[in-house]
Parts: sequence; structure tokens; C-alpha cells
Amino acid sequence: NRRSNTALNSELETIPGIGKQSVESLLQYFKSVKRIKEANLEQLSSVLGVSRAKKVQAYFLKKE
Repeated sequence: NRRSNTALNSELETIPGIGKQSVESLLQYFKSVKRIKEANLEQLSSVLGVSRAKKVQAYFLKKE
């Protein structure tokens, strides 16, 4: 659903240090927020680099 994808994209943009370009890169690679949440640090790092990958991973771990 396009509306929920937009909401999830904006959720990703609320992660400190993660901007629109990073969100677009993540979604282009992983195709969904669910897959981003399930990705390990190595997978995230291959798209964003280590420091941003840690921020994304920490954000989703904190939300659980």
C-alpha cells in the first residue's frame, strides 16, 4: 500500500543521522522496511557504511 510505504519512509527519516538519500538507498536495496528491520549490521553497512548502519540497527532494536 502506497500510503503505508510513505509513512514508513518518513519513519526511517526520523532516525537521527539518516536522511532522505540514505532512506532511498536502503529501500532500493532491501525493497521494504520489514527487510531493513531484519537485516544484520553487515548487510546494512554494505549500503550505508558502518556508522549509519549502527544508527539504523539501534533504532529498530530500541523499538522492539
